[in-house]
Amino acid sequence: MFDKLKEKLGLKKKTKAEEGSNLESSLTTGLGKPIGDLDAFIDDLKVSLLEADVSLVTAEKLSDNLQQKLRGKRIKFGENREIVLKEAVKSTIAEMLNVKIPNLYSLASSKSPFVILLVGMNGTGKTTTAAKLAYEFKKRNHYVVVAAADTFRAGAIDQIFIHGEKLGVKVVKHQAGSDPASVAFDAISHASKFPKSVVIIDTAGRMQTNRNLLEEMKKIKRVSKPDFTILTVDALSGNDALNQAKMFDEAVGVDAIVVTKIDSDTKGGSILSLIYELKKPVILVGNGQGYEDLMEFDPNWYIKNVID
Repeated sequence: MFDKLKEKLGLKKKTKAEEGSNLESSLTTGLGKPIGDLDAFIDDLKVSLLEADVSLVTAEKLSDNLQQKLRGKRIKFGENREIVLKEAVKSTIAEMLNVKIPNLYSLASSKSPFVILLVGMNGTGKTTTAAKLAYEFKKRNHYVVVAAADTFRAGAIDQIFIHGEKLGVKVVKHQAGSDPASVAFDAISHASKFPKSVVIIDTAGRMQTNRNLLEEMKKIKRVSKPDFTILTVDALSGNDALNQAKMFDEAVGVDAIVVTKIDSDTKGGSILSLIYELKKPVILVGNGQGYEDLMEFDPNWYIKNVID
């Protein structure tokens, strides 16, 4: 993902002459040699982070933490400078990703019906995520009900209904223009008749103003009393993903985040910013168009994709 960062860390493929030069420069005696121009490396790193859609606040924090970790460090005999820097960057990112990640599927087994509220802007893959979640819960032998609570667009109702037919799950819908909260209420009422049931509420993401949108989300949340509220953000939206997350969290409260379209992203920095600044876990990532393409988020996987 961070191609320029990899280049600065010396992770791009080198010629044999370059490899020999790096090896020679890494071999020292005694206490070792200074790690080099640390300030220049940190400055370059910060630029690389910003170019990879990491927010300024997060980039500065990561850079400061890394500088403290490396200040005064010396390269020991047999150590390679690039490897030392690489491991330091990886451990610093890992520390900033240190947020407890709940297992949604385990939580859903603790209560029936278990109600999930999906919020997010249109275009972030919210309806597709609802369908993927329905697939995953059905696979785990839950009775799944999807509430087509985006009643502001007839197309949205049709879209989730088609997904429901393909997946063989119940979709509760009303006419376009009806009260979204009533759709959520009816879905929960229906699900309560079945054991081990899960309700997934698909909501609108675009109205006349953000204020109208957020007021509607507040109403749906009051009526549905969800057990878990998930925000969907698009990996390709860069720093706007963080702005959206802050807006929804302040208005309705967010328990966790799903980052969609990660398979199309060449940067991935927004995930680091979301976790560090929002202090909310990324629990799932969408990594394809198929129903099965919903992966539980693994910080080690993320770091490997960032650095290795």
